[in-house]
Amino acid sequence: MLASLGVGEGLLILASYLRARIAPHEREETFEQWVTNRFGRRLYETFFKTYTEKVWGIPCDEIMAEWASQRIRGLSLAVVVKDLLRRKRGGAAAKSLIDEFHYPRRGPGMMWEAMAERVAALGGEVRTGVRAEKISWSRGRVESIEVSSGGRRETVRGTHFISSLPVRELVRRLDPAPPREVSEAAENLRYRDFLTVVLIVDRAEVFPDNWIYVHDAGVRLGRVQNFKNWSADMVPDQSKTCLGLEYFCFEGDDLWAMPDAELVELGKREMGLLGLVEASEVEDGTVVRVAKAYPVYDATYKESLAVVRAFLGALANLQLVGRNGMHRYNNQDHSMLTAMLAVENVLGASHDLWGVNTDQEYQEEMGAGDDAATRLAELEATQPLVPVRVVRGRVAAPGAAAAESEA
Repeated sequence: MLASLGVGEGLLILASYLRARIAPHEREETFEQWVTNRFGRRLYETFFKTYTEKVWGIPCDEIMAEWASQRIRGLSLAVVVKDLLRRKRGGAAAKSLIDEFHYPRRGPGMMWEAMAERVAALGGEVRTGVRAEKISWSRGRVESIEVSSGGRRETVRGTHFISSLPVRELVRRLDPAPPREVSEAAENLRYRDFLTVVLIVDRAEVFPDNWIYVHDAGVRLGRVQNFKNWSADMVPDQSKTCLGLEYFCFEGDDLWAMPDAELVELGKREMGLLGLVEASEVEDGTVVRVAKAYPVYDATYKESLAVVRAFLGALANLQLVGRNGMHRYNNQDHSMLTAMLAVENVLGASHDLWGVNTDQEYQEEMGAGDDAATRLAELEATQPLVPVRVVRGRVAAPGAAAAESEA
């Protein structure tokens, strides 16, 4: 890093760090204060500020410090240096600096393909490209779902229903409509969206990393994924490279509404500005939009979600699972666990799916034969928080209990 930034910038970073250690912010209420105390303002502005604001669309001086303390737990400039020395001696990496993990050979979709094959082998049916249009309920139970596919509509009945629909969309589809206060609460739930501009580059190797986080405020690009570096099988032609350029946005804003061709040109232009790929090297491109990628934890989400949960919780045969289904910023393992526990509930268990959301000591490993309670305790620890905005001198913290502090 110092070699890239230059000696002069390195000295300024060091001076800024020493100043932060000598005269830190006495009260760590915001993300900006928390990071500055541990890295110095100059390093904070270089590596933390811009990317965080691109992802969430919230200024760093309006994000609670609690989020930083969980997402980059125990990390500081001193810890980074110690970690570097420890690795050179063959030691383990700090938790926030893990650099190795397993990845499916052809991407995470392989898990869902294997699941669908298993369901079919057991006599079940998996339908794709089907939209839930109307969810009929009465007397405290869901009775049926009206679905559409290819212009045809069909009513599907069942004894148990598990939903991963975004909570807001689920409430919109209820028939009859729920009480007004429930509908209004659901409409208050917000989401952060993103899109990926996929570029096919006529070069076998572009850069050695799996991804690059883009901190440059001069471009709108947030992160670049190099799919070939995840697995060579992700790119069929080994003489090419496939890059995924991630842009964070809100559904309906200027980025989201931009035509695909213009987004591809934007991606090519910004990659050129960053010095990673010349526009002339890009052979093709496409755009993939992902709506509701991140549930937003704003100042009112908690109260709104409580109202919706109380109503939906009264539907005895309906369970909510997953990130969007529960309006929880779950990791993928949490989302899968809520679904697995929901199935166990159908079979007679009584798991509290909303318990898969607390922040305890970080533990990733699960032993074979562990019971559901142990699985919950271990996976709860990996539950990530999302930024919570400081609003009008007070903050609304995520979690089971509201927490307020003067800002």
